[in-house]
Amino acid sequence: MPADVGHDGSSKVRVGVPPLRMQDPPVRRLGVHLQRPGFVSVVLLLGILGCASAPTDPRQIAKRRVERASAYQTLTPEQRSLVDRGQVQVGMPEDAVFIAWGKPAQVLRRGDATGEETTWLYSRSTTDQFVNWNYIEVRGRDGNRYLDRVVTTEYAFQDYVSARLTFRGGVLTQWETLPAPGSRTFISPGGPILP
Repeated sequence: MPADVGHDGSSKVRVGVPPLRMQDPPVRRLGVHLQRPGFVSVVLLLGILGCASAPTDPRQIAKRRVERASAYQTLTPEQRSLVDRGQVQVGMPEDAVFIAWGKPAQVLRRGDATGEETTWLYSRSTTDQFVNWNYIEVRGRDGNRYLDRVVTTEYAFQDYVSARLTFRGGVLTQWETLPAPGSRTFISPGGPILP
């Protein structure tokens, strides 16, 4: 009976699992590279993330400037300069912030005895990587079936709040950018893939 050694040094026995043959070629399945993540995975990930242009991209700012041309004309020269560079400043009207940063992911409203307040939340995405060791059944050169150990990699995208802006009376009173959570990698052991 084959035995695996656990991370703590203990021996784990797998019942009915034939010995692994590492000389067989690497396995590819369903278009997923089943070895370590490499160049193709990175290019695919960057392609997915790059599909949407950044809100402070000059081309996006130009589109929003045309969309709200009358509001843009009412801005001071200093505010126009900031908006054209995708920057915001306390004292700007909502339209100026919209032109500079685009549509917020969420708009929240609240009120108290001092008046009403509007909060715009902007979001971005980060990725988590899941690396799994799995066993798949392969047919050896001698015609026998063997289990081969492979690595599969999957990615999950998660949104997070990247900026919070507060308006009173339609004017920006405070803003803050928030740090991005780090991308995480989860590595987990796997067992045989059963038919």
